[in-house]
Amino acid sequence: MIVKDEAMKIKELEKNLEEKNIRPTAMRLLVLEALLDQKIAISLTDLEKEVEKSDRVTLFRTLKTFQENGLVHSIDDGTGAPKYALCEDGCKCELERDLHVHFHCKECNETICLPKYKIPEISLPQKFISEEANLVVMCICGKCAS
Repeated sequence: MIVKDEAMKIKELEKNLEEKNIRPTAMRLLVLEALLDQKIAISLTDLEKEVEKSDRVTLFRTLKTFQENGLVHSIDDGTGAPKYALCEDGCKCELERDLHVHFHCKECNETICLPKYKIPEISLPQKFISEEANLVVMCICGKCAS
């Protein structure tokens, strides 16, 4: 039964990648599985620890492919290393529609997405083109506060 469950899990991972027009490879399946197991945004260094038998360059390229195809988004939480989190269902990674707040704990350094809290559209001056926006709330999480 375990083999059948594992085969079903791989099929589901492949389906997730194919829905975003990403060709499933062994490494991409491993990275997606590792990201699905996360409750917080994860850095490249942390992902490297999670995915055995991987090299940094391959992981970085995989994350970039995921990002370019709208499977993950990167977060600049002020720590100097981008963090990556899976996009929520229906996300198209459009600034006007999908931009949300992130929370970063200054004690444990965990960063989480708060997709229920959308960042309102910002009217830029004429001829300005928005490319990226980021709102991170720097606080202490409930786990660290107690």
